[in-house]
Amino acid sequence: MTSTDDAGHFLDPEGGRPAVRFERVYARPVAAVWAAVSDPAQLARWFPAPEVTLDLVPGAEVTFGGDPNAPDLVTTGRVLAAEPSRRLHFTWGGEELHLDLAPLPGGGTRFALTDVLESRDAAARNAAGWELCLAALGVHLDGGANAGPHAGPTAAWEDRYAAYLAAGFPSGAPVPGRD
Repeated sequence: MTSTDDAGHFLDPEGGRPAVRFERVYARPVAAVWAAVSDPAQLARWFPAPEVTLDLVPGAEVTFGGDPNAPDLVTTGRVLAAEPSRRLHFTWGGEELHLDLAPLPGGGTRFALTDVLESRDAAARNAAGWELCLAALGVHLDGGANAGPHAGPTAAWEDRYAAYLAAGFPSGAPVPGRD
């Protein structure tokens, strides 16, 4: 069972880079959530770029591809931090993605995803996308079958995007497959 009452937050620190942040609570042990966020085969079930190569060593290169909205695009990044069952931070293009895990009493896991944005105007777009990805991660962790965040209708993303716009998240960044 996944707690999904956190719709995401826009963070705009003075003097720092803006970010969108989500927290989820999974009724799964931290080792299971760690595997889902660090194993490329499991990342394919929920991550927006389903073709990931990843070595869990700080400084190692990460590659991302397979996004059906940008099929020819392969981007690279670098692992910034990799502490098994605790945190995985890496760059992705001009952004940083921070995946942080904490065990909870009773065997569950608190998971935080923070996307440190390259530009402020990507907040609404990225938040809508991460919400779909985290829904797919929840299904995966609950043992359900899914084909990843790109498998459903684009209306789900459009609805979430509209909600983030209404909530005042900055917007204007190009939308792959649309702009």
